[in-house]
Amino acid sequence: MVLIPGGEFLMGSDAEYAFPNERPAHRVKVKPFFLDIHPVTNAEFSKFVKATGYVTIAERAVDWEEMRKQVPPGTPKPPAEVLAPGSLVFQPTKGPVDLRDLSAWWQWTHGASWSHPEGPGSSIAGRENHPVVHIAWEDSNAYASWAGKRLPTEAEWEFAAAGGNEGHRYAWGNEERPGGRFMLNRWTGQFPYRNDTSDGFAGTSPVGAFPANGHGLYDMSGNVWNWCSDIYRADAFAERSQSGEICCDPAGPKTTQGEKVIPGDPSPPTVPGVERRVIKGGSFLCDPAYCESYRPSARRGTPPDTGSSHVGFRCAKDAAPVE
Repeated sequence: MVLIPGGEFLMGSDAEYAFPNERPAHRVKVKPFFLDIHPVTNAEFSKFVKATGYVTIAERAVDWEEMRKQVPPGTPKPPAEVLAPGSLVFQPTKGPVDLRDLSAWWQWTHGASWSHPEGPGSSIAGRENHPVVHIAWEDSNAYASWAGKRLPTEAEWEFAAAGGNEGHRYAWGNEERPGGRFMLNRWTGQFPYRNDTSDGFAGTSPVGAFPANGHGLYDMSGNVWNWCSDIYRADAFAERSQSGEICCDPAGPKTTQGEKVIPGDPSPPTVPGVERRVIKGGSFLCDPAYCESYRPSARRGTPPDTGSSHVGFRCAKDAAPVE
């Protein structure tokens, strides 16, 4: 882990390229804390599973009672075979599609899980040093508890991701490819049907394959999204900034109740009021022309019981008070 010294910073962004849920930018202060130097890898998660026998949500049959809360009222219960264990796997399309329709490239795949990332027949052999994926929020908390750690708050994550570069578009500055060099694992080509792998990777990459940020942290931009502990609300920053005071160690909204719908929210709820958790950092599927979510201030909301082939996590830990 790396000790993040803590301090005051401008959270969110008012820049023209920022999504509405990143506004308004506001002052926040965080205490010192430790953060994993890179996302939890397949090898590390394997040790956890072997030690505890833990079964991830993707490896369990779908709980219809929980699922029905996330779909429009009146949705009929699917057949039992549809509720078999599985997860969301990215599938490139055959050509250009409506980028508002995420179902065009996400496929529910029975048998897909952290140890079978693309479904039955696939494995993590040779990818031991890649970030673990198909991890739901509950799974990440279970690992963190076993490791004596916790998930970072959104404020901690964003402060650490910026690497000391307050106000910059990216963790390393304002130029996305300084000197023509790729600084992260992202989509290159035409999303979602052609990835020319100019950055060297079509899917996840080994942790540490790209330069560390100013705090010595790897993969805080791209590769896989990271879970945070906060409940997600698109209007969280608007509510927090109303006092005009510096917010110290915010832990996120306490509930989704009363959330205001914000036009342009990159992750609008399927059903209003359903709890979602913050994910940060973007992934190997982020295309600058469609989803530049690898900026430190970018944020999304995802149902806590949902895993996919581009969501992982890293852990944090409180720093002992300095005498």
